[in-house]
Amino acid sequence: MSEPRAGRLLDPPAHAPPPAPSGLLCPAVLDLSGLRHRARAPGPRVLRGPLELYLAHVGALDERTLRDARELLDAEERDRARAFRHDRDRDAYVVAHAALRDVLSALLGVPADALPLTREPCAGCGGPHGRPALRMPGVHFSLSHSGGLVMVALAPAPVGVDVEGLATMRAVLGAQSALHLAEADELAALPAHERPAAFTRAWVRKEAYLKGLGTGLVRDPALDYVGTGPLPTAPAPGWTVRDVPVPAGYAAAVALHTP
Repeated sequence: MSEPRAGRLLDPPAHAPPPAPSGLLCPAVLDLSGLRHRARAPGPRVLRGPLELYLAHVGALDERTLRDARELLDAEERDRARAFRHDRDRDAYVVAHAALRDVLSALLGVPADALPLTREPCAGCGGPHGRPALRMPGVHFSLSHSGGLVMVALAPAPVGVDVEGLATMRAVLGAQSALHLAEADELAALPAHERPAAFTRAWVRKEAYLKGLGTGLVRDPALDYVGTGPLPTAPAPGWTVRDVPVPAGYAAAVALHTP
């Protein structure tokens, strides 16, 4: 698939940095200070184009901001946060869900702690513990967190986003079955030191697409070809996948349904 010029197919929000020279999508960096005072948004607004993309740095937040973030979560989210064994993972989960509530609050004009959020049925078993969703039409969202980074995407159409730390060589060797056969061939043709970055590029593209589909990893990621090279390939008609620039040590991608 030819790479669309940045700013046409998937415009970043108006307050985001300009697109990177490579045409990658640049997310807007969220300022989460003062979350408590922003809990009541002044009014609804319209989505700025077909995609809004946000990034938050967990390590940049002080303890007061983390405390305010925890207070925005509902009881189920707090229970899920407490289940994390490591503080960094717990903080990333809290920031991810507070950031989601913050951007949805500003979009919908609804208090961040009173958003009409629900859980979709699980794509695997049908139980009431699938991905979060809004009890209202017209707004789709996706969120992801890994290590010290959080990413949130908003769109009027199904969307998926994923951010991951760079895979280790051991992880690459242990996850070959997750690749499409053509992707496995691409990876094998690379020098060994280039394989972790190439594998992680492919993995975040796949995760973003599967999140957008609503299946997650219930669908075999090896079924879909997204490519391991510098530019992603659309895995299916009506879908666009784009890489997102993130700090060194991470990779990220977003997938958008474009009927």
